[in-house]
Amino acid sequence: QLQLVESGGGLVQPGGSLRLSCAPSGFTLDSYAIGWFRQAPGKEREGVSCISSSGGMINYANSVKGRFTISRDNAQNTVYLQMNSLKPEDTAIYYCAAVHASSRSYCSVWSTYDYWGQGTQVTVSS
Repeated sequence: QLQLVESGGGLVQPGGSLRLSCAPSGFTLDSYAIGWFRQAPGKEREGVSCISSSGGMINYANSVKGRFTISRDNAQNTVYLQMNSLKPEDTAIYYCAAVHASSRSYCSVWSTYDYWGQGTQVTVSS
């Protein structure tokens, strides 16, 4: 069964940092663009960031620009989301998703993603 597994969530104080990881089960990520999404209670799912299969294209939501960094290590078959200067409004369940890349240099959070993880909870609170 093909799936993604997120890890690294938790409780952190405002201003703190967390690094989320996304690893596949049953396939390799090197031909997939990866997106990170989040959903807070009572809110719609939001696209946070994406990275193309080559790593050459990266996009961020305005709400996280300058604070979050997406990266991928195809040798380790893992994608990361480094989250710094966390704010209470970053509290949400974070999901990673994979879409088979038609272009190695393109990604969009608006693509129709093929595989999703179960999510990891991030809570920012004092």
